[in-house]
Amino acid sequence: MSDRRAPHPLLLACPDCDLLQRLPQVAAGTTVYCARCHTPLWRCNTDSPNRTLALALAAGILLLIANTVPMLGLSVAGRETFTTVIGGVLAMWHEGRQVVAMLVLFTAVLAPALEIACLLTVAVAVRRSLAPPWVGMLLRSYELIREWSMIEIMLLGVLVALIKIAELATVIPGLALFVLGTLVFLLAAMAAVFDPRDAWARVAWTASAPNELGAQRLPEAMP
Repeated sequence: MSDRRAPHPLLLACPDCDLLQRLPQVAAGTTVYCARCHTPLWRCNTDSPNRTLALALAAGILLLIANTVPMLGLSVAGRETFTTVIGGVLAMWHEGRQVVAMLVLFTAVLAPALEIACLLTVAVAVRRSLAPPWVGMLLRSYELIREWSMIEIMLLGVLVALIKIAELATVIPGLALFVLGTLVFLLAAMAAVFDPRDAWARVAWTASAPNELGAQRLPEAMP
């Protein structure tokens, strides 16, 4: 990939010393540091749109599998029963724990699905020379949705529950349990390779915005 520079409207303020500076022209895979306090500002990821698209597709498939196949099974007195993630939510709802059921549904099913769908849409849209303006809304929403995606917290809760009931029944791990464990790492990898600054640079109204600070001399960050 050739060297590239972030568009002028994407000026960076250091989160530590608040110095306003421009990103220098750097090669893919290079990390940019603040010119004054040397705080890492930005990492130019290699082929971010294509890698994000591939990981988002894989994560979407795994999430679909995780919510359609059994996650856990219990064997008591020769009888076996299995449940899915949605089945567990419905069981909590029928037992009168509606608030907990809604929280599990949102943080373990809806929020991860929205996170994947958001990045998948952005990754497809930014493949154009100028992405549509609504991509900016998705980029803002992604940061909020990501905070509510808590599959790993649900898995920890499941493991704690399994330890407590291990003496009362035989626990049978289902395919969805392993799929969800894999999905946790896949979501982390998807977030790591996604370059939001590169995506912002491809939005039509961002790329065409006037540079109000163009006449001022600003320091350049250091690669």
